Amino acid sequence: MTGHETLAWPPAPIRTERLVIRASEHRDRAAFIELFASPEVGTYVGGARPRDELERAVPEVPGRRPGLFVIDLDGAMIGMITLDRRDADRPGHVRPEAGEAELGYMVLPQAWGRGYAAEACAAALAWFADARRGEPVVLTTRTANDRAMRLAAKLGFTEVERFEEYGAEQWFGVWSPATPNG
Repeated sequence: MTGHETLAWPPAPIRTERLVIRASEHRDRAAFIELFASPEVGTYVGGARPRDELERAVPEVPGRRPGLFVIDLDGAMIGMITLDRRDADRPGHVRPEAGEAELGYMVLPQAWGRGYAAEACAAALAWFADARRGEPVVLTTRTANDRAMRLAAKLGFTEVERFEEYGAEQWFGVWSPATPNG
């Protein structure tokens, strides 16, 4: 994870009931291009990028960096999850020193509506809670993104504040791992 060189990366693949959350591989290149070229996916994240530009720019093994997980369904990438450090210069923080872990995700439209994002994000949050005990995770999404707002609530994020960023109202929430009793 960016800013956390103490974490071993990549971790072993994380298996859920239906998915494998894993590091990126060469076979994921076409799915990365599809994800970033998709107008539906780009609606709330700054728009789709031109496919020809992506074909030139995306490396042979895309997304191979700490903090980026591929969401794999039956051997094929259907999306990605990121856990990165939130830039201290951006609005929205829950720690005085800033730099919180921030959850991000993108899923291909053909996989929407089946609970894959919730399943994958919950698995990534559980992994993070084990790797960085007690550390909160934040999430920012446009308030206009109803699906993302529902997913944040389902994952257990609670609203901290709302603010304007990127020309739109943003919802900022925090998730804290359960603290064991005793």
